[in-house]
Amino acid sequence: MSGRLTTHVLDLMRGVPAAGMTLQLRKLDGGAGELLREAVTNSDGRLDAPLLAGGELEAGSYELLFWAGDYFRRAALAADGAGGTAAEPDVFFLEQIPIRFTITNPAEHYHVPLLVAPGGYSTYRGS
Repeated sequence: MSGRLTTHVLDLMRGVPAAGMTLQLRKLDGGAGELLREAVTNSDGRLDAPLLAGGELEAGSYELLFWAGDYFRRAALAADGAGGTAAEPDVFFLEQIPIRFTITNPAEHYHVPLLVAPGGYSTYRGS
């Protein structure tokens, strides 16, 4: 069985999947790292395919970078346009959220969920 790397983003402010959040995956090599993928979450806050699967998933250090500030600004504009009240610009404390982790067994499934709000976030190794 070959392993895979997946993610899921939930918007805790609105209580919905974070649809339309851009993220990047880098394999770290001691420097800035090599950009492996850039993707945007679907309507369920997930990607349509694993970030890495099979032989693409290798042991090593990685970083997932989530563009939370852009996501929350778009969500605020959409709420404002729908008759809601847009959040003040200073509410968006988090611009980008880097999550660094290590793959030790490329045969396993590594799931890196992000629970995010404009002022904080949480993550864990999911299943």
